[in-house]
Amino acid sequence: MFGLAVAYLRDRALTTLLNVLLLALAVATLAILLLFSSQIGNRFERDAAGVELVVGAKGSPLQLILSSLYQVDAPTGNIPLESLALLRGNRAVAQAIPLALGDQFQGFRIVGTEPAYAELYGAGIAEGRMFADHQEAVIGAEVARATGMGLGQRFVGSHGLSAGGTEHAHAPFMAVGILQPTGTVIDRLVLVDVPSVWDAHGIQHEEEATHDAHEDHADEESHEAHGGQSGMAPEITAVLVKYRSAFGAVSVPGIINRQTDLQAAVPAVETARLLGLLGAGVDGARIFAWLLAATGGLSIFVALLQAANAREGELALLRVMGASRAQLFGTIVIEALLIAVAGCAVGLAVGHGVLALAIGSFDTLREVGISASVLHPGELAIVAAVLGIALLAALIPAARVARTDLAVTLARAR
Repeated sequence: MFGLAVAYLRDRALTTLLNVLLLALAVATLAILLLFSSQIGNRFERDAAGVELVVGAKGSPLQLILSSLYQVDAPTGNIPLESLALLRGNRAVAQAIPLALGDQFQGFRIVGTEPAYAELYGAGIAEGRMFADHQEAVIGAEVARATGMGLGQRFVGSHGLSAGGTEHAHAPFMAVGILQPTGTVIDRLVLVDVPSVWDAHGIQHEEEATHDAHEDHADEESHEAHGGQSGMAPEITAVLVKYRSAFGAVSVPGIINRQTDLQAAVPAVETARLLGLLGAGVDGARIFAWLLAATGGLSIFVALLQAANAREGELALLRVMGASRAQLFGTIVIEALLIAVAGCAVGLAVGHGVLALAIGSFDTLREVGISASVLHPGELAIVAAVLGIALLAALIPAARVARTDLAVTLARAR
């Protein structure tokens, strides 16, 4: 009966193709939504692990979280270096990790920080060692893969968080370590110490004060020519905070928000807000996709019913030749399932392909770690649901064929 079902589908190839495409569109939409929503939710959860508060400049709390924790937005500004000492002096704070942002290398952000930042994500050293001096850099696994950079290689950062900025040629970095892959944001970062970021921008800091006080005017002009900001006080972009106890969650944000130039943002709150906004759009698109799948099932039902009516005489002759009612019933069901299987296969391929194109076109998707090569278990549920819709669509036409009265049908066919 399988060969007969395939022959019937070929006989009405255009209708079959349209039904396959209709189901494929529904499956592709559902697959894209599933992959996007699950991956972005998991990625946000992994990237926020261990960070209970982010302290930065006044502005949008969500922007502060996106820029400092997920590295996908511009910072809200800089904060005084004294803010770090303020937090570390608070008994409710167990750990405060500074971040200094503003530069990138080939699209990957350069982050001034401390070795404790890598420990947040469990990022061990795969090759080399952790940075221990100015202008030493440790690169994430994805940075190493994409750029082909190895240990001992020197490179120059560019000003700004997007390509095309002025290069800080006066302050090159040297790769001294490569991190193990973690599946988190750190895979796409270049880590250096905070003074290295200040040096790249020509900002004098305490360690330089003793021997830079008598720098000649020519050196100052060189700093300014390379984006230097001579005379500016050293600042940082944000501080990632972990509490010593639950009391910190009650007291620390209030203390920070009372400062005129600081704000405290809670990653769990802001991430939930962002996912809630995204979720509304995803849910609407998902409803549309299931309506499309239901429409595909209805189309299959109509096509099979029309085909059954047109083939009454042929099917009656098959009964006369020895075919059972179950075999005729199975032929119709197989037709529906073949259409559904083809629609699922095409839909999954299109869904992953479209997502891959989107990742290649939009840097933000790539930066948050969305991948088109991941197979989600939920895709099997989508396939099962579409096959179920096709099976339901085939039941009435198949039952009608199985109940056909041979005498009446053959008499009508004369």
